[in-house]
Amino acid sequence: MRRTQLLVVALAAVLATSGCLGVFSGGTTTFEAEPADVDEAAASQTGFEKNGTRDSVVTREVGPEGVSETVQVVNKVTTYEKALEIPLLGTARLGVFSIVSSPAVEVAGQTFNPLADYSNDRLVQLVTNRFGSLSGVEQVSSRQLTVLGTETTVTKYAATTTAQGQNIDVFVHVTKVRHEGDFLVGIGVYPQQLDQEADILSLLRAVEHPA
Repeated sequence: MRRTQLLVVALAAVLATSGCLGVFSGGTTTFEAEPADVDEAAASQTGFEKNGTRDSVVTREVGPEGVSETVQVVNKVTTYEKALEIPLLGTARLGVFSIVSSPAVEVAGQTFNPLADYSNDRLVQLVTNRFGSLSGVEQVSSRQLTVLGTETTVTKYAATTTAQGQNIDVFVHVTKVRHEGDFLVGIGVYPQQLDQEADILSLLRAVEHPA
């Protein structure tokens, strides 16, 4: 699996396993997110191609011994890729955009998903610390963007990753919104040599949820 794809998988794992889901009473409870997608016409204009939607499922025992409950959280990860050509590597799918949907996990009016409190900096740092997919992460800029009718902050980071044994300087865009009972995290990664920022922002504007 390419390192840029690993970034997306790592992010999904972080969302599924970070923090505490809270305490429930007896039995098994499943919280499943609705998948997100990008408007087909908008995706086509950017050159990014859909690579499918996968489930990221985590099952945990929560609560004290004897009264714990099995909680299953089902996240949805939709990924798009774009073939880009850079020196030494030739043409490869180095442009990656993904939307991760994670259920809010609401019980008695309380939200237990740790995403509720995560900033964009926190999301990027979690991926870096836990999976080592990025190094030298530095915030470059931020801007406001409307995603699913909500104004949100899109943060741009400069970092270094690897592909086919070569170090590649990349830009990473991250944002988060809450919509229809789910938290959605959008992440776009591409080589700094090839400016794809306009396309990533177009994809974010065109997110659809539920898909």
